[in-house]
Amino acid sequence: MSLARRHLLGLEGVSAQEITTILDTAESLKEISARPIKKVPTLRGKTVVHFFYEASTRTRTSFELAAKRLSADTVSLSASTSSLTKGETLIDTAKNLQAMSPDLIVMRHSMSGAPHLLARHIPCSIINAGDGTHEHPTQGLLDLLTIRQVKGRLDGLKVSIIGDISHSRVARSGIIGLNTMGSAVTVYGPNTLLPPQVQSLGVSVAGSMDEAIAEADVVMMLRVQKERLSDVLFPSLREYAQRFGLGMRHLAQAKPDVVVMHPGPINRGVEISPQVADGPWSVILDQVANGVAVRMALLYLLIGQEAA
Repeated sequence: MSLARRHLLGLEGVSAQEITTILDTAESLKEISARPIKKVPTLRGKTVVHFFYEASTRTRTSFELAAKRLSADTVSLSASTSSLTKGETLIDTAKNLQAMSPDLIVMRHSMSGAPHLLARHIPCSIINAGDGTHEHPTQGLLDLLTIRQVKGRLDGLKVSIIGDISHSRVARSGIIGLNTMGSAVTVYGPNTLLPPQVQSLGVSVAGSMDEAIAEADVVMMLRVQKERLSDVLFPSLREYAQRFGLGMRHLAQAKPDVVVMHPGPINRGVEISPQVADGPWSVILDQVANGVAVRMALLYLLIGQEAA
């Protein structure tokens, strides 16, 4: 298995064959995390830098675990502990890191396009761990893996994505990946939180919560990104929960074997009720577990081939 690319900057332009390769590799590596000793020597001698400019729990931890379980050496940086606080530019910071010969940099940044900028200026591999409101490709891939594991396929499914579509890089990567793999995507959310001409993304737009969930195979709820919203766009959490939150009554509209997903962190009682989040439909913790496997697969495919 191999990828004909040096970076993963987004799912746009990634073929169905490449996605399948990543998912199949993740499946084969997932059992490492269930071993008593969770480590293999695949990336011994490789160096991975985790460069996170935004807060993260699941993504950062799973990338670090993925690298360590493959025996890579890791270095973790944040904006508050880097020379950016002293006025150094992002490119200069990256070039100084490159001078220390890392093999791969995992980057999360609040500005869309930041990982792409790095990829144009330094030769090591780059993985985008989320850039602004653009993409979050590894989240998209772990969601695809989770759906495939539960449903046995990706093509022909109805997947409903509900919430703040405009500001969600998770939604963008999810839509791109699902369309590539043959799923039909429906979106629903407040009109102020839907992108202009949203249908151009290759989705259908529902007019109500019931319509969005009707006959859905998968319902993916999105986090309310309060840090990116204004009062004009988002009047109150209470109103949002009443109109766009997923509760038990909504699941009756979906298929009996519907799967409920959420990228986390969950605002319980806002996007999703505790009964749904903790119920038998939920695969939220499976998504977290699959995040480690997907990130292990990407590290292996991007920098581990010659070491295998």
